Amino acid sequence: MTGTGPDDALEAARWVARMDCGTWSDADEAALQQWLAGAPRRHGLLLTTHAAWLLHDETAPQAPATSEDAIESPVASPVRWRRRAVLGGVAAAGIGMVGSALWYDPGVAYATKLGEIRRVPLVDGSVMTINSGSEIKVHMAKRAREVEIAQGEAWFEVAKDARRPFVVAAGNAKAMAIGTAFSVRKRDSGVEVLVTEGIVETWSEDVDSPRLRVTAGQRAFIGDQSIVHFEATHASGVDRALAWREGMIDLNGTTLGDAAEEFNRYNDRKILISNPAMIGEQFDGVFRIDDPEGFANAVRSALNANVNMDDPRWIRIEPAR
Repeated sequence: MTGTGPDDALEAARWVARMDCGTWSDADEAALQQWLAGAPRRHGLLLTTHAAWLLHDETAPQAPATSEDAIESPVASPVRWRRRAVLGGVAAAGIGMVGSALWYDPGVAYATKLGEIRRVPLVDGSVMTINSGSEIKVHMAKRAREVEIAQGEAWFEVAKDARRPFVVAAGNAKAMAIGTAFSVRKRDSGVEVLVTEGIVETWSEDVDSPRLRVTAGQRAFIGDQSIVHFEATHASGVDRALAWREGMIDLNGTTLGDAAEEFNRYNDRKILISNPAMIGEQFDGVFRIDDPEGFANAVRSALNANVNMDDPRWIRIEPAR
């Protein structure tokens, strides 16, 4: 490998974040040297990032310092400067400033294909798990962390940073959290927020309405009319709705129509239920997201339905004749 790409840029940012945490060890140093040795241009990538930050730092407006800023400022100490200076093959000044460079981020775009579920570590220490068929952009700034969901769904494990709120936008809806775990799904009819840990504030930008606080095990839905709906459910219900993180679909009293829609999110072969009466039938079961045939066979056994799989593009489920 002789070049660099998006993966190298992300990996460099991860290394920088680890250096800035204040617990840098000899083992970390050895691992970093091994990564740098993997491609000669990785040294230049770090220096280029450093130069971009210097340009940004000279032109960006600075907020007045407060006593809190003075205590928690991430400026490197002389000890940390000396620690970074030992990085072989990389200029000490470049490494000394590259920690700040990870906040100079024009935005990173992510997209998942049909059936793909992707786990992405973010440079702030958060983790984003992206569902099938999603398009997402992440922007990390010095005073805010912002995620935009153009389509699809993601679940976020948010690293605590009270001075930089973590905000997810999807259409007219926004959700903000500090040190929590939650999902945001952009549907045709609105945006769904599920909270698995901590507290999330949700609101609509289209109307002047108060922010709704959603806690672990609860659900909020921001509809097309910008009205925020709240539902107090059980944690188990939220976990079932997020079973996709483990590659599963967990149905618990789910209508066949909704179940078919879920399977169709992940598979080229679509499930068709043409009979209106069957669409409303409720069904229970746990299935792999890539097994619509298993679901159809279970429906055939449980509801005595006719299932036609002759066409490789479709699975047709109809009432027994």
